[in-house]
Amino acid sequence: MTTAIHPQGWVPARGYANGIVASGRQCFIAGQIGWDPRTTTPTFPPTFVGQFELALTNVLEVLRAAGGRPDQLCRLTIYVTDKREYLGALKDLGAVWKKLLGRHYPAIALVQVVALVEDLAKVEIEATAMLDEQATP
Repeated sequence: MTTAIHPQGWVPARGYANGIVASGRQCFIAGQIGWDPRTTTPTFPPTFVGQFELALTNVLEVLRAAGGRPDQLCRLTIYVTDKREYLGALKDLGAVWKKLLGRHYPAIALVQVVALVEDLAKVEIEATAMLDEQATP
């Protein structure tokens, strides 16, 4: 179970939670990039939004393999190679978010980096979730 935390008097957060209180077993999800992990010759969608959607989908697949649900995500760290590209795509990213996570907003940090290990990658997402005690992979 997770509960969003918003300190009294703070302007409400939009698209993230300032904090999350959670109980259960922890699931740490390694950084996922926007490619199909089922292929030995990875290809990337050309757009930031396409890569973001695949990266978030990959996070959710790992979470489900652990016996978890999207609403159990507590924290995401999103690494981008170009914050302007991210900011320019916010409307489309919001649509992807709603499609995959609905109105669940974990604590999120967004960090611009010089590059990711895969040269064509534009975004990488790592996550932490709290699973129910009885959840099994």
